[in-house]
Amino acid sequence: MKRVWQLLAVLPAVFMLAAGGSAAAPPKASSPLSLLPKEFAGWEKISSQSSADPAVADPVYANVLREYGFTGFEKAAFRRPEGRQIVVKAARFADTAGAYGAFTFYKLPEMLPEDFGDRGASLNQRALFYRANVLVEAQLDRITAMTAAELRELSSALILSGGPDSGLPTLPQYLPRQAYIKNSVKFVVGPSGLAAVGSPLPAGQIEFERGAEVAEGKYATSRGTATLLLIEYPTPQIAAGRARAFEALNHNPPPPADVTLAAPFAIKRSGPIVVLAAGQISPGEARSLLASVNYDADVTWNENTSLDQKNNVLNLLANIIFLIAILLAFALVIGLAFGGLRLLIKRFFPGRVFDRSADMEIIQLKLGPGRPRR
Repeated sequence: MKRVWQLLAVLPAVFMLAAGGSAAAPPKASSPLSLLPKEFAGWEKISSQSSADPAVADPVYANVLREYGFTGFEKAAFRRPEGRQIVVKAARFADTAGAYGAFTFYKLPEMLPEDFGDRGASLNQRALFYRANVLVEAQLDRITAMTAAELRELSSALILSGGPDSGLPTLPQYLPRQAYIKNSVKFVVGPSGLAAVGSPLPAGQIEFERGAEVAEGKYATSRGTATLLLIEYPTPQIAAGRARAFEALNHNPPPPADVTLAAPFAIKRSGPIVVLAAGQISPGEARSLLASVNYDADVTWNENTSLDQKNNVLNLLANIIFLIAILLAFALVIGLAFGGLRLLIKRFFPGRVFDRSADMEIIQLKLGPGRPRR
């Protein structure tokens, strides 16, 4: 019996030591959120690597990915039961504009447009597409009749997450269609991306730190290939100042050591957009390209027009009539309740509460003639 009590006395200490040891143990690091599904269209994931470092996703253009708002990456191998195997890479960005910009950056001019994801392209066994804020590149083992359907299913099975999205950028829509070289549009939001795609202007002249966005397209001309550069700033005032600075570069170009500047070039400003045409292009073709870019502002009124349901005059009158009807119904119910209660009391307690003439006194004012005053 004594040994039993000794064991009972020792057990609490053992439990405390075990609890303390488990509390002191460091928590296991949680793995990054997966972007690719475990399986799709008969393909099963057999290995996966994920990271939040853009240098893991692309060691060469890590800074470009940062500019697009890179937040995560996953690379996975998929296999089918018959032994086929493909490799899929997925990168998540802060918004759809970042995924679209990365799509234009990695898309090659030789690629053909495809119908998977929000927008897709392919070249031989390489497929590229984006859906929402996720960019996907698939390296296929071979092309079959079901490849497009399988990639569409992969697009639908992507693990999407993110907050409110501002949608696609509108700046590339202002690039003219005539003489446009397909798949040449590039949307960049930083100096690293601009340096990677090539530009008639250096990044320092564009001033990305002021919120600039750039869309660049290539055009076929009678003299060769020209570059049309669209630079959008937050306000027309900033755009006007930068347009004057670009005009000054035309008249006073920097030393020849600055090989990134392709002066002279044609310049135009339309609202917050500055347009530059440079390269192998005649003055007439440059003017035609510039004239095709015209900023169209969407104006919305935040002031109340008093025509909505809340502030409409007819709606106000209807509410007044409705309120009067409610008050009349309330008064009728109260009157009926009071009268009915009085009748019930008189019936069950006759002469006790109401109609007690013996206990009631009449107040007399005595307004008749009185004694004459002396």
